[in-house]
Amino acid sequence: MLPKKVLFIVIGLTLVLTGCETNAPYSYQYNPARTAFMEGSLASPPSQAPAVVRQAIAAGNELIGKPYRYGGGHRTFYDNAYDCSGSVSYVLHAIGRLETPTPSENFRKYGANGAGRWLTIYAARGHVFLVIAGLRFDTGYGDHTHGPRWQTGSRPTRGYVLRHPRGL
Repeated sequence: MLPKKVLFIVIGLTLVLTGCETNAPYSYQYNPARTAFMEGSLASPPSQAPAVVRQAIAAGNELIGKPYRYGGGHRTFYDNAYDCSGSVSYVLHAIGRLETPTPSENFRKYGANGAGRWLTIYAARGHVFLVIAGLRFDTGYGDHTHGPRWQTGSRPTRGYVLRHPRGL
């Protein structure tokens, strides 16, 4: 059996490397200077968003209207349908933060731990979504799975870890 001190170090290191799970649900809170908002089905960036955040929102907007397909966006960033990880991969690639499409579970170890200032990845085993400038970009939750879209509705996040691209 490991001594307590070593055991605590191993547990702490595991949490740092994999990310701490959250139980707090995602909830949209509008702030005109810092929060993206929806105009129809598209998102618009807040007035104080840096260029990279504007690019991320524009990339998400490019996928609106694409259908959902499990495995969509996995072989290439450019596809005719997307699932959750294909959508997240597309946006991160568009802002220069991802080189290859990535499955949802791998986002549990992506980038830095915790919520980002402008962009947060919510990753669980089997699903991933983004929050960019406070607005959720997601393919799931609710009555059915759908193609990528922006959403303001709350969603539970139990079992998700929060990660973010460094600097964002």
